Amino acid sequence: MKDRLNWAALACATSLLTASLLTGPTGAQTVRDDDSPAASLKLPSNITLFGKSDPSVRKATAIVNGDVITETDIEQRLALVMAANEGRISPEEKERLRGQILRNLIDETLEIQEAKANEITITPAEVDQTFARVAANSNRTPEQFQAFLRAQGASERTLKRQIEAESAWSRLQRKKIQPFVNVAEEEVQSVISRLTASKGATELRIGEIFLSANPANAAEVLAGGQKIVENVRGGASFVAYARQFSEASTAAVGGDLGWVRPEQLPDVLATAAQGLATGGISDPIAIPGGYSIIVKIDERKVLTADPRDAVLSLKQVAMEFPKGTTQAQAAPKVEAMAKAARTIAGCGQAEQVAGALGATVVGNDNIPLRDLPAALQNMMVNLQIGQATQPFGSLDEGIRFLVVCGRDDPAAGNAPSFDQVLAQMEEERVSRRAQRYLRDLRRDAEVEYR
Repeated sequence: MKDRLNWAALACATSLLTASLLTGPTGAQTVRDDDSPAASLKLPSNITLFGKSDPSVRKATAIVNGDVITETDIEQRLALVMAANEGRISPEEKERLRGQILRNLIDETLEIQEAKANEITITPAEVDQTFARVAANSNRTPEQFQAFLRAQGASERTLKRQIEAESAWSRLQRKKIQPFVNVAEEEVQSVISRLTASKGATELRIGEIFLSANPANAAEVLAGGQKIVENVRGGASFVAYARQFSEASTAAVGGDLGWVRPEQLPDVLATAAQGLATGGISDPIAIPGGYSIIVKIDERKVLTADPRDAVLSLKQVAMEFPKGTTQAQAAPKVEAMAKAARTIAGCGQAEQVAGALGATVVGNDNIPLRDLPAALQNMMVNLQIGQATQPFGSLDEGIRFLVVCGRDDPAAGNAPSFDQVLAQMEEERVSRRAQRYLRDLRRDAEVEYR
């Protein structure tokens, strides 16, 4: 299972389908009929409201089954989101996020409470260990990471609370749900047969944010979803939004749904995904139970060798410029770098070339080509050993080029093993039951807003 807290640089850092995508025919229900669940409430068509209520005024704090969520808790979690999005959130959006964060904190409280009721406790040492891994993923020590969080207006306490909730909820699922999930051998073999028959078909890697909605709040949820899309298109982190606001089980891994074929998705999502360029994000899409926002992370052919699955050994030749250097002053050095990149005779010359340029050399092995930025992937997909990219970068960050020292090209793909498919199907069913479990906890909770 993927590390649920691999939040690279705060964010800010596979299942076949998630529960949010397996709830029936596409299209959100907004009209009540005699067969709808709302019909059982026998609500009058014309209603009279008593008293005054302004839903735009949000309560700042809550008491959840006796446990208090303070305004400080909300503000510190908001600061995490702000940091992950480099502050690119408007004042109006911040107000909406406060309401969503409060709901998230209520869910976390319920998860921790239910885990303790089932004799599951995440110790401080376990939380600290995971916190240290998150810090390492952002290239900081735990102490440096604590200082960074405080500088952003957050604290280690709010991230550790999230770690505790995710760990407790995961362990609770393993105890109370996973042992009772069964997948028949025939089901697994059927999936493998379909994958083998689909060799060469298009497969997409999809990220998702699911926002639950009902007829009463659909307009508000849709507006919030549209704001998320607007912010992500403006440069905000999809992963950060997914971690904090998605109600799908994939929230813990930044919304990463994994590799799926379009036909595995509901029609409306498949159509949207196929219409996206790599890296593109959809508008909110109405599905049963709410709205889904998807991003197309990548694309490949099923069980077919893809050059972008190559693993590279690289050397990077990099040159930095003193602060205040102008474009004209840098131009001769950039030209020298470009000439060196065109004429370098393999990685063995990297140190010699760098010395002549006044540059530095860093070597890296086992770099998946897919992990590089899209522009570099396109540039390097056909490079042979000893060849270099053209220089890239900026005056502020310096310029560099990469030399290919080694290349392990992928073999033609094989169908996943029985155990891999079984694990994916079991994880999907566990996630679906976990969503229902949390829904029941919300329904039975005593929540007092203040």
